[in-house]
Amino acid sequence: MFPAAPPSYSLLRLPLLQLLLLVVQAVGRGLGRASPAGGPLEDVVIERYHIPRACPREVQMGDFVRYHYNGTFEDGKKFDSSYDRNTLVAIVVGVGRLITGMDRGLMGMCVNERRRLIVPPHLGYGSIGLAGLIPPDATLYFDVVLLDVWNKEDTVQVSILLRPPHCPRMVQDGDFVRYHYNGTLLDGTSFDTSYSRGGTYDTYVGSGWLIKGMDQGLLGMCPGERRKIIIPPFLAYGEKGYGTVIPPQASLVFHVLLIDVHNPKDTVQLETLELPPGCVRRAVAGDFMRYHYNGSLMDGTLFDSSYSRNHTYNTYIGQGYIIPGMDQGLQGACVGERRRITIPPHLAYGENGTGDKIPGSAVLIFNVHVIDFHNPADVVEIKTLSRPSETCNETTKLGDFVRYHYNCSLLDGTQLFTSHDYGAPQEATLGANKVIEGLDTGLQGMCVGERRQLIVPPHLAHGENGARGVPGSAVLQFEVELVSREDGLPTGYLFVWHEDPPANLFEDMDLNKDGEVPPEEFSTFIKAQVSEGKGRLMPGQDPEKTIGDMFQNQDRNQDGKITVEELKLKSDEDQERVHEEL
Repeated sequence: MFPAAPPSYSLLRLPLLQLLLLVVQAVGRGLGRASPAGGPLEDVVIERYHIPRACPREVQMGDFVRYHYNGTFEDGKKFDSSYDRNTLVAIVVGVGRLITGMDRGLMGMCVNERRRLIVPPHLGYGSIGLAGLIPPDATLYFDVVLLDVWNKEDTVQVSILLRPPHCPRMVQDGDFVRYHYNGTLLDGTSFDTSYSRGGTYDTYVGSGWLIKGMDQGLLGMCPGERRKIIIPPFLAYGEKGYGTVIPPQASLVFHVLLIDVHNPKDTVQLETLELPPGCVRRAVAGDFMRYHYNGSLMDGTLFDSSYSRNHTYNTYIGQGYIIPGMDQGLQGACVGERRRITIPPHLAYGENGTGDKIPGSAVLIFNVHVIDFHNPADVVEIKTLSRPSETCNETTKLGDFVRYHYNCSLLDGTQLFTSHDYGAPQEATLGANKVIEGLDTGLQGMCVGERRQLIVPPHLAHGENGARGVPGSAVLQFEVELVSREDGLPTGYLFVWHEDPPANLFEDMDLNKDGEVPPEEFSTFIKAQVSEGKGRLMPGQDPEKTIGDMFQNQDRNQDGKITVEELKLKSDEDQERVHEEL
């Protein structure tokens, strides 16, 4: 148990010649302590007073072990202790480097097992003893705890503790990984943990940046997988150990959680989760897109979500407004499509990450739902759904007064407005800026009874600010049905004649022939013209208001009555204005 010379108090075997002398003397002098039956001990007595619940391996001949011990005589006097030197015994078992009693006493031992060994003299230092320390024919008592065992034939031992159901890729040589770990010695003594530093351990695999055993143990791992990796010392820190935390010849145990993995050669990975039928247009660079997303790390940790803000993310794609990976991943998408976009860090936020949610070198996964997209050059898309069977000789044009029913929705199907809620058709004069430009355009050229679908880009609708109930930059979809149309009036006219006006217009209007026309007479006269089909008021307006506006226009001095000098047709006014300008 101690070297022959110089002494170092570790349980090493004496040289063979000295041992032979001990054996010869022991035969002549007896073996010291009696056995339980009353005679001397013939073999080592082993008391296993603490056996761990789990014993993955037992010490065998040729194994390398590390252990602590206290050595005493029968009277309890201590003659040696590894604890006093604060140094474990590290040695190969069963090859003659230990006294025979210790070699036998360690066989079959488990890590963290504690044994009491009684070693008779002929299996210890015999009749010679060890000068100044162990007297001749001494029975030795050892209290031993085994802390480590390995063999030069060992390989890295990998136990999969948890593997996620979805494994998008496995670690290969050359990959860059981010993982958490707890590192312990084989007896459970902790020497390091990434969790205490608040960040993952980030490194390349198979490039010499890690100990060889960890390089091997990480291969084939999936993001989110948990492994236990046991590494023999010759694939770890070997004979030198590492600092004060990893002793020489120590087996290492790592409990590893792989957070993510990528390769510097990786590109964006796309996975279509849902593709709506009838996709006729796909997004290209330069389009403006509105989409919802959930953003997570590769281990499933959510770092951002547009849903939490109850607002889509709105941006141009392919023009550098978003990270390069998202710029690429959104191109080719259809309206309503759901896709998963996996972005390596060199196409995301790189080595530095961003904020406190996205760490450096993180792979990002976005689950995206495309709400709509458009291009600033888009025009209104018009699709005829049905036309009346009878011949259509007149279609709507600028200036016409139209009545129509409509349903308005977003491209994802979210209904915004419908005229059916009001129980009456919507009314508008085309070209009078009473409706959004895209709808005004889409209502032109229609036949009464025709149904159309209109796709209106936001720059022809409510723009980037939106309107009440309409999100900013939203593409709108209308289904419209034309109920009726009326010819409109020329710009600036409130009333037109269907034929030439009366030759003596003022006299006909002056019903009581008193030389002046008050509002009542004016209103009665105009209504009579309309009723008799001789003229018509501007459609879509309150007739009373229109007639009131007409009266105000003719009552030049605003005295509440029209005289013959004041009454002029608009055509005559326009002609006079031309002469004045000339």
